[in-house]
Amino acid sequence: MEQKILFIIIGMSLVTYLPRALPLLVLSKFELPLLFRRWLQFIPVAVLSALLAPAILMPQGRLVISLDNNALIASVLCFLAAAKTKNIFLTIVIGILAMFVLQTFK
Repeated sequence: MEQKILFIIIGMSLVTYLPRALPLLVLSKFELPLLFRRWLQFIPVAVLSALLAPAILMPQGRLVISLDNNALIASVLCFLAAAKTKNIFLTIVIGILAMFVLQTFK
């Protein structure tokens, strides 16, 4: 039984590590075109948006764009704080406080 668990852990490690390491190893040998490198810069923003949009706009599994949506209100406050201050710590604190206030007093 212990050997089976060890093989599972090794297999999961390989499945996690190889998709990250192989492109790094292969692409490090080439000079990537500027346009492709600029395109790659947008991937984190696109992934984060794809993860956050459903959580913010569909908190109960359906589209809720109203003042009843605490996540939407808090995210607007976070966006404004981030745009104004460009301080990630302050933005996170404002988001946490906004959700606390909205959930406590609404």
